[in-house]
Amino acid sequence: MNRALFTRCPVLFEDADLLIIHKPEGVLSHPNSGKQNPSCAFEGPYDLGERRFQTPRGPVWLIHRLDQDTSGVLLAAKNKKSAGACRGSFEKGEVKKNYIALVSRRPMPSHGKWRDALMERRAGGGLRVAIDPSGRPNAFLNYKLKEYFQKFNLSLLEIELLTGKTHQIRVQSACRGHPVAGDRVYGNFALNKELREALGLRRLFLHAWRLAFPHPLTGKPFAVEAPLPEELEDCLLKASSI
Repeated sequence: MNRALFTRCPVLFEDADLLIIHKPEGVLSHPNSGKQNPSCAFEGPYDLGERRFQTPRGPVWLIHRLDQDTSGVLLAAKNKKSAGACRGSFEKGEVKKNYIALVSRRPMPSHGKWRDALMERRAGGGLRVAIDPSGRPNAFLNYKLKEYFQKFNLSLLEIELLTGKTHQIRVQSACRGHPVAGDRVYGNFALNKELREALGLRRLFLHAWRLAFPHPLTGKPFAVEAPLPEELEDCLLKASSI
């Protein structure tokens, strides 16, 4: 099978039901409606209502999405039945989503739970997300500290994302004074410049490294991991050596 006909991205796993890729930073999960778009994760026309790509080798159903600036595991299904089963697993909370993020500046506990009410708004022609202090929490995550880089006051976090709101990790981190390194929307722009010059970090340091869910055919636990991209590994190595 010529996998390049399905996707421009590295394939992490493929069988008769699933197509799981490693989406790079800068690639859209799906096209933005009515806009000129850069490359997308899968090839072919996209049906927004069905969340389905019509690739040269047949339909591919997109199960979830990652922000354009986030890299990592992206799940798609190769038939409608499997798509329904996978989407059902997301709706029932049976999917475990783990991220790696490098965040900055203030000391923080070694582990914690963040619960917030996120709201979306349009500003300057783009989408922005903010926290509504009076709203009912709809965004949930747990984190634990993996490593601390004292020179730059940076914390490497492993995050378990319990919900999947737009820009969720980036907004919840930034509102607590821990913007994600390299974030050009919600981040600390002076810090981004400092890290670009000192560590060569030129992208958002947010990576979806693991996705675990019941396989749609067997129902058995199934997990796929995407290694940290080389440019993020290099950044950590430089931070450790300075």
